[in-house]
Amino acid sequence: MIEVTNLTKRYGTRLALDHLTFQVEENEIFGFLGPNGAGKSTTMNILTGYLAPTEGSVKIGGHDIVEDSARARELIGYLPELPPVYMDMTPFEYLRFVAEAKGIARERLRGEIQRAMERTGVTDVKDRLIKTLSKGYRQRVGMAQAILGDVRVIIMDEPTVGLDPIQIIEFREMIRELGKDHTVILSSHILSEVSEVCQKIMIIVKGRLAAIDTAENLAKRIGEAKSALSLEEIFLKFVERESEHEEDDHSL
Repeated sequence: MIEVTNLTKRYGTRLALDHLTFQVEENEIFGFLGPNGAGKSTTMNILTGYLAPTEGSVKIGGHDIVEDSARARELIGYLPELPPVYMDMTPFEYLRFVAEAKGIARERLRGEIQRAMERTGVTDVKDRLIKTLSKGYRQRVGMAQAILGDVRVIIMDEPTVGLDPIQIIEFREMIRELGKDHTVILSSHILSEVSEVCQKIMIIVKGRLAAIDTAENLAKRIGEAKSALSLEEIFLKFVERESEHEEDDHSL
């Protein structure tokens, strides 16, 4: 569903992404990890069509994000850390606005909005002003706008930050359900969340691919059984390895 090949991004002389190559399969929930400054936001901005790569390519459902940008972006729903909601609208008004902006045909409009509200659990608050809703419900409204239309890929950036424990559990379950018929990329600093819901995990460090595999296989690659090593420990070990490799490269 997503094919990334030799993805490179430079800002002047600074190399933000260094020839990243990876694939995300259809209906896979894919965890995206990296320390601050690793290039996660840059990667997601390129995947969503917001930034152009310096080199390399991204294909969404076979459509190049640069050469066939309109069609590729039609397949993508994006939920940033702070959902782009309008506080003085109701969820229904806001979703109608987003649906119209996405170009959803008028005869499909109400059905699409209803489907999105039902899947994200906001039907019971659809006529309340968004500014009166809890953060959990605002996140749900943000998720609803992301899945409107013929979306096949959902990209989420820190979707549960600031939610209470019950809201987090409910949101994670919603991610699992969406993963049954969508490809999901989840970027989060809450590593237990990634471990619980993601089928595959990618770690990048300083713009380079450090590892990509299941949590169990990542643990095996560093010589430990999954039960003996948490994702936090796996993450730290791969970050340390990549940093050591970089120091070795500089010493040559």
